[in-house]
Amino acid sequence: MSLATPAADVDGGLVASLRGLDRNGRALFAMRTLRMFGYGFLAVALVLYLDALGLDAWTIGIVLTLTLIGDTIVSLWLTTHADRWGRRRVLVAGSILMVVAGVVFAVTDWVPLLIVAATIGVISPTGNEVGPFLAIEQAALSQTVPDTRRTATFAWYNLAGYLATASGALGAGVISQLLLDRGVPTVDAYRAVVIGYAAVGLGLAAGFSRLGGAIEAPFVERTRTDVRERFGLHRSRRVVFRLSALFSLDAFAGGFIPQSLMAYWFHVRFGVEPAVLGVIFFGANLLAAVSSLSAARIAARIGLINTMVFTHLPSNVLLILVPLMPTLELAVTVLLLRFTLSQMDVPTRQSYVISVVDPDERSAAAGVTGVARNAGAAISPSLSSVMMANAGLIALPFFLAGGLKIAYDLLLYRDFRSQPGAGEPDGVPRPDEPRAAA
Repeated sequence: MSLATPAADVDGGLVASLRGLDRNGRALFAMRTLRMFGYGFLAVALVLYLDALGLDAWTIGIVLTLTLIGDTIVSLWLTTHADRWGRRRVLVAGSILMVVAGVVFAVTDWVPLLIVAATIGVISPTGNEVGPFLAIEQAALSQTVPDTRRTATFAWYNLAGYLATASGALGAGVISQLLLDRGVPTVDAYRAVVIGYAAVGLGLAAGFSRLGGAIEAPFVERTRTDVRERFGLHRSRRVVFRLSALFSLDAFAGGFIPQSLMAYWFHVRFGVEPAVLGVIFFGANLLAAVSSLSAARIAARIGLINTMVFTHLPSNVLLILVPLMPTLELAVTVLLLRFTLSQMDVPTRQSYVISVVDPDERSAAAGVTGVARNAGAAISPSLSSVMMANAGLIALPFFLAGGLKIAYDLLLYRDFRSQPGAGEPDGVPRPDEPRAAA
């Protein structure tokens, strides 16, 4: 199989992968859009809201960390059982946990209750995916299109998410600013955003409940000796665990500077108002959306692993440069340049994981690697929030995040550049190459 793919074929595949979605596929895209709008909506205001409630920097960091730890545990439990319990049921359950978390955060400032809600609920402090949704949707979407269109489909899927996240960030900034300008108390202005997040969860529960049975995992009968599962994985668990360890490092690095803390940094460093923060992160996520779609074309030419590494490395250098900029204009410019590259690895990473496992392992594989990312990201916010409270350390989270992400890129390239599927356009092993074995 040639690594080079004509441009016309790539473009045609991109368009065909979107047009070819069935009713379930279109519904999954719609739910992804609604959910990511909610995540972007919350991310801009969450830390500002907790600060307005009177929580100190250390407590805010603990709440954010426990939020991500709770999401990790819940996601691992749900995604590794989804193919047996039913994907639709698990998606609805995750939506209800979003509602619970949003309602509790909106009605109380009692820290123990916030911590409980953060731990058992589904809430996104980063603007990125949390909960069981992403893994299950990836597995379901992979059944709606041929393997050769999988990366392109995931690129559109991520494009929809980034556009929605950008819109949510803009909406939260505008609504918060309007309420503040009308004299609404600061805490109530940001509370309105949290209530909106809970409403998004209700919409998701209603939408997921209408999905058809075609999204469920195919039944595969095995002998007793075949069924040696761990976390829902059997033959592919070794490669999934190796990938999970690397993805955890990448997420740990990213957790030092999630969008919510980045927005807080701009607010502290340059005095940026909520409406302007919304515009900045709208633009950032819009650029991430476009770059995500470009990833399929690049991967068709240089392969999945190369695309993941060679687009991620320069974006991490740019991340390190952001706090070194002397003016708001330059800092925003470097940030936006970073977002033009930073998310190209996402659809390629998702496609690679799906390609190296069996069909009945897909929810579990996507779930385990996703949970590893959540686990990695759970620790660092509690550290970076304290750093940002110290004027002398306020730039350190950027340096730690960029440096560790560069280490991840180099390790990923070293360990997987020669693995089956790494150089293929859609991560599909060639006929003479076996899939990754346990």
